[in-house]
Amino acid sequence: MSIFRRMSTIFKAKANSALDKAEDPRETLDYSYQKQLELLQKVRRGVADVATSRKRVELQASQLQSQSSKLQDQAQKALSMGREDLAREALTRKSGLQGQIDDLQTQHAQLQGEEEKLTLASQRLQAKVESFRTRKETIKATYTAAEAQTRINEAFSGISEEMSDVGLAVQRAEDKTQQMQARAGAIDELLASGALDDASGTAKDNITLELERMSSGSDVESELAAMKAQLAGGSAPKELSGDTPGPAQAQAPAQQPAQQPAAEPARPQDGDVR
Repeated sequence: MSIFRRMSTIFKAKANSALDKAEDPRETLDYSYQKQLELLQKVRRGVADVATSRKRVELQASQLQSQSSKLQDQAQKALSMGREDLAREALTRKSGLQGQIDDLQTQHAQLQGEEEKLTLASQRLQAKVESFRTRKETIKATYTAAEAQTRINEAFSGISEEMSDVGLAVQRAEDKTQQMQARAGAIDELLASGALDDASGTAKDNITLELERMSSGSDVESELAAMKAQLAGGSAPKELSGDTPGPAQAQAPAQQPAQQPAAEPARPQDGDVR
């Protein structure tokens, strides 16, 4: 097989497959019914044309018959008047007209036979078209019902193209929703940790930031001291107040030596802790 024949075969196969997908049986049936109606109209016009020709021949034959009768009367009148020559001429013309009348009668018989044939064919074709129309409507109704049932079954099973598109759209919506939720949570965590500045708030100066850090550090030290007191019992406050002086206490003796007994009131706290 040559390459051109193979290409032709492939093209025909592709075209046939495309036509099968694009073809709608209902449209094909309607087109066939339309063509049959057009054929029926042509047959009916043919019957009308033949009938018109037959009628025309009948009129011509009738006119020639009238002329023939008139010539017959003229011949008789001329013969009665002793004009044999005129009678002969009238009969001669009558003979010529009779030949035309015979031809017209032959044509009339032929046209009448054709008209009868076309009329019978038109009646048969009309009956066939009516039968085809009834069958066409039945097939179309059956096909429509089957198509609707198929779509319903595909919708229930989820294999239809429409339902697949809906499923994909729902999946994309869920993915985007989860992505936005994750992004919102991440931004909330970053804002809570201070990694992101609040764009809507006013900028804080250095003094405010330093005060906030001192307050935060004081809170941490107080909480740490309380935790140590709970772990070590009542000895931790003594060590913190007497044995292990803090930075503030280390500077106090140098400036105010007479105020050392001020550390004594811390002892009643032992009773509170106990």
